[in-house]
Amino acid sequence: MDTASTVLDSAFWTTAGAIVLLLVFSGFFSGSETALTAASRGKLRAQADKGSRGAQRALFITEDNERLIGSVLLGNNVVNILAASLATALFTRLFGEGGVAMATLVMTLLVLVFAEVLPKTYAISNAEKAASAVSAPISFLVMILSPIVGAVRLFVRGVLRVFGVQIDPDSHIMAVREEIAGALQLGHSEGVVEKEDRDRILGALDLSDRFVEEIMLHRSHIEMVDADAEPETILEQCLHSQHTRLPVFRGEQENIIGVVHAKDLFRAMYEQAGGAGGDSGRLKSFDIAEVAKAPYFVPETTTLDEQMRQFLRMRSHFALVVDEYGALQGLITLEDILEEIVGEITDEFDPAEESVARKTADGSYLVEGATTIRDLNRAIEWSLPDDEANTVAGLVIHEAQMIPVKGQVFSFHGFRFEVTAREGNRVTELKIRPLS
Repeated sequence: MDTASTVLDSAFWTTAGAIVLLLVFSGFFSGSETALTAASRGKLRAQADKGSRGAQRALFITEDNERLIGSVLLGNNVVNILAASLATALFTRLFGEGGVAMATLVMTLLVLVFAEVLPKTYAISNAEKAASAVSAPISFLVMILSPIVGAVRLFVRGVLRVFGVQIDPDSHIMAVREEIAGALQLGHSEGVVEKEDRDRILGALDLSDRFVEEIMLHRSHIEMVDADAEPETILEQCLHSQHTRLPVFRGEQENIIGVVHAKDLFRAMYEQAGGAGGDSGRLKSFDIAEVAKAPYFVPETTTLDEQMRQFLRMRSHFALVVDEYGALQGLITLEDILEEIVGEITDEFDPAEESVARKTADGSYLVEGATTIRDLNRAIEWSLPDDEANTVAGLVIHEAQMIPVKGQVFSFHGFRFEVTAREGNRVTELKIRPLS
């Protein structure tokens, strides 16, 4: 009885209480680390804007993740090692030499359950709430331990530099754009984000990485007005055109002298004819060059984001695209850029929209050669690369290093491409089938 009372004295209970307290601290550090690293900075910013001081502190201390994690890990390791040491001493006192193994087993279970799994599970489930709650004590801890953490950081970087590893203190593990894109792709694969929503947001994010030449209407498809044509011919062309703005050329199509708006043309012709009761013969002297506005030229290497800003700044919707030599390459409108975000925009004057690809009985898809790779990927959930070519035909020509003839078959990027139609040097139709 005296031996038992000697073992279970006040020192025993003090040591046991200290171990329990250290386990609580260990759980706090583990949960704090998980909460602060898992919390969404976007949600924290929204809470901070609503007046949450905890969220504001959490945003501040997570600006330097290296210092934050270093401080938390330092505190966590100190309490875990101290708790293990006290437990070893306590169990050795109780069970002699076998107390070391007993202490290892007991402390492993206690630390795993109460200092790791339990707090981290809660922190992951309530990341923003937990991050705001622990931000005040963690901020104090980071401030106190910053000299030690700074010294450790310098030592670690020195060791890494010896092995040729360079650490940029201002670099981020993942760019914001890539993080958003990854979250959207993950949400779509899990059924949380609709395909249309994903495409719209990704389309807006991609504007700064894509160029005018990728979406412009090629010059071979541009409808133009000949300034030397008869006024009746010009009027008839504009009346039957699906477009309200048409480039005006004189002599050769490369010589663009202006852009005419259908409303301006009709108004000018109406006034020259003398109104409703006027003489149409007076239109013989009509000169469309006097009505056309000065053409707006842009280089083909302009990004879509910058071009949209230019359109809005100039209050214009229409631009002609030229290459580095000033030769006409195509045209682009504000609507073309908006369609990269929201999808195809049609009205009652547009022709009926056709599918990007027509599926055949054997599981292949018939695709026009001029179809852009981006549109095809979005329509059928494919991932054909568009780094080297904008259109499907361009991709085949790039990979084949030749202009293929009808009937030729190629296999690359996990797809089988068969040329089904060709006009001159243009591949006009292909049959595409996934190989897997």
